[in-house]
Amino acid sequence: MDAKLTLKLDKLVIDKAKKYASSRKKSLSRMIEAYLKSLTDKDSKEPDDNFEISPFVKSMQTGVKIPADFDYKKAYTDYLMEKYK
Repeated sequence: MDAKLTLKLDKLVIDKAKKYASSRKKSLSRMIEAYLKSLTDKDSKEPDDNFEISPFVKSMQTGVKIPADFDYKKAYTDYLMEKYK
């Protein structure tokens, strides 16, 4: 079942991503779906359709586990309070 997702990204990033997807004859939605699936699918080592993830994107993985109850708003507020005091 497909669902709609709205993302806010830099226009330049979107334009480059669309060109990249087009050059590989894939839709940008399909590429993003495959990437997110590869991140969340713990049983599979390979993404669907033999979809290749670039080395740059793979290099962004940190291996850091974030707790399910992590309050990012509080963490960001604390960061700003420390930065501007």
